[in-house]
Amino acid sequence: MACCVEVLALVLLIVTASATTPDTLQKFPLLMPHVKPERAETYFCTPIRIDPTQEYYITAFQPNASMDTAHHMLLYGCETPGTDEEVWNCGEMALAQPGIKSAAVCGSGSQVIYAWARDAPKLVLPEGVAFKVGGKSPIQYIVLQVHYASVEKFKDGSTDDSGVFLYYTETPQPKAAGVLLMGTGGRINPNSVEYMETACTINEDKVIHPFAFRTHTHALGRVVSGYKVTRKGYADEWELIGKKDPQLPQMFYPVAKDLVLRKGDTVAARCTMESKRDRTTRVGSTNADEMCNFYIMYSVDGGIENILQQKACFSAGPPYYYWKNDTRFKNLPDE
Repeated sequence: MACCVEVLALVLLIVTASATTPDTLQKFPLLMPHVKPERAETYFCTPIRIDPTQEYYITAFQPNASMDTAHHMLLYGCETPGTDEEVWNCGEMALAQPGIKSAAVCGSGSQVIYAWARDAPKLVLPEGVAFKVGGKSPIQYIVLQVHYASVEKFKDGSTDDSGVFLYYTETPQPKAAGVLLMGTGGRINPNSVEYMETACTINEDKVIHPFAFRTHTHALGRVVSGYKVTRKGYADEWELIGKKDPQLPQMFYPVAKDLVLRKGDTVAARCTMESKRDRTTRVGSTNADEMCNFYIMYSVDGGIENILQQKACFSAGPPYYYWKNDTRFKNLPDE
């Protein structure tokens, strides 16, 4: 199986070589190689290796999936993949499909560059903004992860090629794209409304421009919101980055307003969860568990050296972490 990563890399090189000019926008299919998941809650990963001698600029993502098949998909940029297999289990080890190797998504240098769920449409980045991959970029591989919550449709022998079509160019773009993933751990008590909250302060001397946001929960999520928090004298100013019902298509939506994040600013996110279950629901990877995620997709002027080194912002969640107990905040937005 180790050869398969190299074969995929060769395909990418062939597609690139067929372009008429460097300015041509090209399309590459990063798809599952007709897999057949046999266990519910399976997570499969498959990689492509990118030409290390050529830099590419990804400007759009077109999903090739249906929520009837895939619960969600993620694209990770990696320095190295979790393994050199063509396909591997990359979710809960207890739910791994026998006969297929289990490993992490990335071996090193993991960062999320795209996420999809609930029949979200194509994402096109703003003019002049792109994810830089290959060449001297830290992203030398892109790994597709697909979560199969149900496997009913595969019992007749059907296979799956869910994935993402990548649109890219060889022409350098003036702005680099990045993603900050916010989330929580924690639990939701039976028959209750719970706030799952997280916050991080920007400690890097960078200037970032959020242009899109995405929410993700499972069945209990009612609304997810993200904020920029700035200290103004003796009070905090909370500016909305984005707010959405996570039961709608989980696409990247335009931010609520143009704003800039700088060193010293705090980003905060909240998921309002409503449980009518008679059991405790914990954060986990299966559809019976919950997740609370808020993604901020942003641009920076110049190259990838201006992207945040921090890729994720997570809290322990309820009952261990709440905004009201965070000493960074002087006041909170209305619940």
